[in-house]
Amino acid sequence: MSFYRAELKKSARAIEYLKGRGLSGEIAARFRLGYAPDDWQALRAAFAEYDDRGLVESGLVIENEGKRYDRFRDRIMFPIFSNRGAVIGFGGRVLGQGEPKYLNSPESPVFEKGRELYGLVQAREAIRAAGRALVVEGYMDVISLAQHGVAYAVATLGTATTPHHVTRLLRLADQVVFCFDGDAAGRKAAWRALEVSLPLALDHKPIRFLFLPEGEDPDSSIRAHGAEAFERALREAQTLSGFLLGELRAQADLATPEGRSGVLAAARPHLQRIEAPGLRLQLVKAVAELARVSQDEAEQLLGLATPGAPRARPAPRRSAPPIAASQERNLLRCVLVKPALIEELEPDLLDARAPEAEVLQAIAAWAAEGGEMSAPLLIERFRDSAHAERLFQAQASALEHNLSEDDSERQFRQIQLALRIQRKNEEFEALRQEAATGRASRELMLEIDRRAKELADLKAQRL
Repeated sequence: MSFYRAELKKSARAIEYLKGRGLSGEIAARFRLGYAPDDWQALRAAFAEYDDRGLVESGLVIENEGKRYDRFRDRIMFPIFSNRGAVIGFGGRVLGQGEPKYLNSPESPVFEKGRELYGLVQAREAIRAAGRALVVEGYMDVISLAQHGVAYAVATLGTATTPHHVTRLLRLADQVVFCFDGDAAGRKAAWRALEVSLPLALDHKPIRFLFLPEGEDPDSSIRAHGAEAFERALREAQTLSGFLLGELRAQADLATPEGRSGVLAAARPHLQRIEAPGLRLQLVKAVAELARVSQDEAEQLLGLATPGAPRARPAPRRSAPPIAASQERNLLRCVLVKPALIEELEPDLLDARAPEAEVLQAIAAWAAEGGEMSAPLLIERFRDSAHAERLFQAQASALEHNLSEDDSERQFRQIQLALRIQRKNEEFEALRQEAATGRASRELMLEIDRRAKELADLKAQRL
């Protein structure tokens, strides 16, 4: 970062570019902006050991057929900071024309895109002061907004909104506003943010969505209309419930019984994911009005409990192990905190009837094929699959319990040990039942003794 900042001071062309975007020297210094020279190995001046493996692992240098060269060349450099203020990656914007316009550091041991937000270090105090966090899509949007006094903006880092993003911002702010372009791509990105936000939404902390006119982004909007108009638009932004209901209305012909029943069917999975009781109740009432049914009828058709009562759950099957379903869910939660744990998974221990067992096996198959193993990439990989809902729920649960990687590793191994004990105990009891039904052979008694010892050894590991 220091090297890139020093290079910016030497480049009149880069300085003129930033001035042309309306940025002052003060704001450039605040965000530690820099410049990567138009040189294939400029970083040799910063790193005496240019052949160090760490330069490749961190994404600063690319290695191809034995040759090395800088990833970032002739670009404005945006340092990305961790929550503690350490530089963990970069974004680079090309000067003038060129593709890709923005180039980001790849995922690395210190940089996981789905966990980080650009500008959060600089915006944290402003978020607390304003009680509001604004989520935008680009580095320049964050910086331009800060230049105009809207200092509580952050940006996702080239990935869709994740539960980590939403949870972190809801801890800091009383309100979160997502700002997207009003085109089809912007609305699609907003819908993904809504899906992630539903199980994390709180009754006392509203989530809103602002859609800008076509052709505008936050940078151009605040420069064209000013900070006051932009903040007014934020205050008037569509609520999460308004966005959800609007999309449901748009997809159905409410003049027909089929259309109204379709609204109920479309709303059901979304309302079932909402944990905030007040928000869920209000949305049930609104959906009931759209479908022209009573609130009680809507709750029954949506599979939701009446207010104040627990959600209805089917009675567990007698043949199902009492802890199997929750254990598979807990294993999945651990894997989403530390995906490398999937390599330790023992599929034979899983209850095939548990929906999470299928998800775990799909992740294991993906890992076996060499797929990237990070939580955001897993969410993205299975986003449009039948596993998406279980993954969202598991990640939200991990965030709610604030699980660390160490916690997850310990829990994962404890759960698998408990399942091994359970399976061994079932086998042991089956042998004892066999012995009790008739004359036990010597071989059977020896097998029972062996199984008893195995079971005792496993239980000793638990202690």
